[in-house]
Amino acid sequence: MKFLFDLFPVLLFFGVFKWAEGHVSTAQDLVSHYLSGIVSGGAIAPDQAPILLATAVAIVATLCQIGYLLARRHKVDAMLWISLAIITVFGGATIYFHDETFIKWKPTVLYWCFAAALLISQFFMHKNLIRVMMEKQLALPDQLWARVGVAWIMFFIGMGLLNLYVAFNFTTDQWVTFKMFGGMGLMFAFIVGQSLLLSKYVKETE
Repeated sequence: MKFLFDLFPVLLFFGVFKWAEGHVSTAQDLVSHYLSGIVSGGAIAPDQAPILLATAVAIVATLCQIGYLLARRHKVDAMLWISLAIITVFGGATIYFHDETFIKWKPTVLYWCFAAALLISQFFMHKNLIRVMMEKQLALPDQLWARVGVAWIMFFIGMGLLNLYVAFNFTTDQWVTFKMFGGMGLMFAFIVGQSLLLSKYVKETE
């Protein structure tokens, strides 16, 4: 359930974009009605409507995520706050300037924030965040924990670069599909591959 909860804005972004592509006139009407007041110039072209509508929905979805957690008096992870800040800034710029370039940068900035947080914690604060999250399940030597941390840093840096490559060398529709399936697929493959490599270190439970 937590996995789906974390993916909630991404799923809505993908679903709304695909729906809007097939209902351009309706999407344009919705964007014109609800977003024209915050769009520079006020006029919204039909081909801009799907990405603007999907972006607006993703911002609202992220706000709802945090609102739900706060209402239930649950802790809001720092990275969720960072995700909200990034989607608000880059998504807001996409809507205001009606320019999809900004929202295409959002995944890369988020990935690189993850990488920066891991790098700073591990090499400057001497605190391996991956170890903090996984040491209840794994018993690794210190040197191997360090390698796992570096592997995650490199993975997030690589994902950020890959997102930029797809975003600016393929169509917006292809980028949205990659964001949903390619990004999640690579993340899943990385986790599974790492789990297999570290399986002999899994702690036994009674």
